[in-house]
Amino acid sequence: MNNSTVTTVLQFVALILIQVLVLNHINFFGNINPYLYILFILVFPIRNNRTLILLLSFLLGLGVDLFSDSGGVNAAACVTIAYIRPIILKFSFGMIYEHQTIKFDNTELSNRLIYFTIMTFIHHLILFSLEIFNISKLILILQKTLFSSIFTILLCLLISILFSKKRR
Repeated sequence: MNNSTVTTVLQFVALILIQVLVLNHINFFGNINPYLYILFILVFPIRNNRTLILLLSFLLGLGVDLFSDSGGVNAAACVTIAYIRPIILKFSFGMIYEHQTIKFDNTELSNRLIYFTIMTFIHHLILFSLEIFNISKLILILQKTLFSSIFTILLCLLISILFSKKRR
């Protein structure tokens, strides 16, 4: 196992444990719950196999679902954002993505914010739609999506900046 693989495995396990042991127990105002575990999907290396990211996303969501007893909604949301990830990367980063040279540590904060925002909103909309699964509660779904997304985006940006390898 090379160093990159070990780091990826540690990030995977750490994010699941942080999510299920700490973040799932945070619930501000009944609607705000951070979902930091999606950071794994967001910053997964671009050059890796697409099948691998889909499989790891499923396992990530399934791990959170097993500990949270949430019936597969996290796995569905994770696989969805992993599947549409190339489209959102191309939209957010443009030619950098086309040339497969994205390193999240070296990207502009504005591009990273656009990417994190789109992916997080899609994840949360799917997650809460499947969790609530009632069209008459559309306002609740949108409210939970909006507030949890804002908190998750801020937390993901903070973590990505704090653990960035780029030195200024």
